[in-house]
Amino acid sequence: MEKRMHYQTILTERRGDVLVITLNRPERLNAAPPLMFDEIGQALDNLDGARAVLVTGAGRAFCSGADLAALGAGMPGDNAYAALTGSYNPGMLKLAELGVPLVSAVNGAAAGIGCSLALIADFCVIGEGAYLLQAFVNIGLVPDGGVTWLLPRLVGKARAAEMLMLGERIHGPKADDWGLAHKCVPDAEVFESALALATRLAAGPTLSLGLMRNAMRDAMAGDFAAALQREAEDQRQAGNSADGMEGGMAFLQKRKAEFKGR
Repeated sequence: MEKRMHYQTILTERRGDVLVITLNRPERLNAAPPLMFDEIGQALDNLDGARAVLVTGAGRAFCSGADLAALGAGMPGDNAYAALTGSYNPGMLKLAELGVPLVSAVNGAAAGIGCSLALIADFCVIGEGAYLLQAFVNIGLVPDGGVTWLLPRLVGKARAAEMLMLGERIHGPKADDWGLAHKCVPDAEVFESALALATRLAAGPTLSLGLMRNAMRDAMAGDFAAALQREAEDQRQAGNSADGMEGGMAFLQKRKAEFKGR
């Protein structure tokens, strides 16, 4: 039986083996207070058997960035530091280190920390009218949410500099062309397309997929020899799993494997 969790800034729903997390402040274009990332982390701690996660936004936007009004009075830089280290960064780390596939369904704006949230996914499905935006330069701030690490690895230094230092919108088709998105689809098809992908991933060998996503993340910061050793260790773990054994038997028996997420 699905566990019902109650949150203030997000909604959670099970669609089969997919946990759908919906950012739920549509009246603020899903601007994210620190609590939202705390609650995302709590939802990830309560997968309850889910084998993939889909993140989307309610209403007209995915996430318009951090809710600056929620950071409180005082020195803005000090408040931002406390919110990043206490809430936003831990939430992003949980997303990065998640043991199951992660898909983002980007409708409307994905700005600031919302852009980071969209891009930390293994697969970003973006609408034709949606856009990614790093507008910090326009208000005299610097990027956060790990995007200075993500963007150069996704699109190279030149395009990362264009996004970060010019602060211009990257609409869905351009995001697809640059390799920021898995695919760009008509706006009305974003959620269903992303859900179909997440459902496909949830039917796969969950342990192997989780090992893959984490190995790719670590390999981007390591050397070739370390990647080789990591692959060998992960292969041993995956090969000894129930899904790994099922995959081997299915190959030998010339049939489609039936993975159970174990």
